[in-house]
Amino acid sequence: MVTILDGGLATTLQAAGHDVEGHPLWSAHLLTTQPRAIVEAHAQFIEAGADVVITASYQASVQNLQQHLQLSVNEAISLMKDSVTMAREAAQASGREVRVAGSVGPYGACLGDGSEYTGNYLATMDRTALKEWHRPRVSALVAAGADLLAVETLPGPAEALAVLDLLREYPNTPAWVTFSCQDSRHTCDGSAFSEAAAAVCAARPDALLAVGVNCTAPDAALQLLTGLDRRRVPLPLVVYPNSGELWVDGRFTGDRRAELATMGPRYRDAGATYIGGCCRVGPDQIRGLSDALRGTGDGGKT
Repeated sequence: MVTILDGGLATTLQAAGHDVEGHPLWSAHLLTTQPRAIVEAHAQFIEAGADVVITASYQASVQNLQQHLQLSVNEAISLMKDSVTMAREAAQASGREVRVAGSVGPYGACLGDGSEYTGNYLATMDRTALKEWHRPRVSALVAAGADLLAVETLPGPAEALAVLDLLREYPNTPAWVTFSCQDSRHTCDGSAFSEAAAAVCAARPDALLAVGVNCTAPDAALQLLTGLDRRRVPLPLVVYPNSGELWVDGRFTGDRRAELATMGPRYRDAGATYIGGCCRVGPDQIRGLSDALRGTGDGGKT
């Protein structure tokens, strides 16, 4: 059975008229300035058929929130907790079972320089430094009651292994790990995706719901999944690609490469059990995905 994930939260907020792409915190700054917009965006994805919504904490860190919103440490942690509360409000209002995944984005995402798509910082940060940097947000999301953690858009296995080491301190909160990839074979830091996925599975199979890929072109994502050695990657697979458009000089450009309604069944056939979308994938695309996989014609609601 496939679990439908949501799509691009920033995309949906931008479509509603909110300034997201022009702010260094992207969606996270609306946690304090427009909290109802966050709840409403989650609700749109749930209405479209999503079984899991991911919090607006991807680019939130204590340091970033202090710098850009002039918050204290305690206020920053409280705001990250609020991201779970807002997603939970939308989930509970839906009248059906919808899980909340706390977004744990990479260190590079909070630098605001695109380094989550290169992983260049991994050459200078060791596992201990990465683990300590991730700790406040992970702790906040778990304390706020996230059902699971979406450890996502990681550029390479070094950061994934650091976060998995941290998650030993939170044994009751499951997680998935997804990598962003530069092509159909390599993560963004140049590591072989197949080896990165196998390393994650070997390190913490007890802690993981799934392993896979996100924020990657739809066709490349399919090739990445089909290229895995399932003897070494026995866990369920998760995939939520972007639209295939490219982020160049501060804006998206190019054409959509494939629609989720077309790709979803192919991902499922490749072994994915968690399927959704990322950047430039809105509620309409998630509805199409849900209908394609469930055949209900009503956004997947039963």
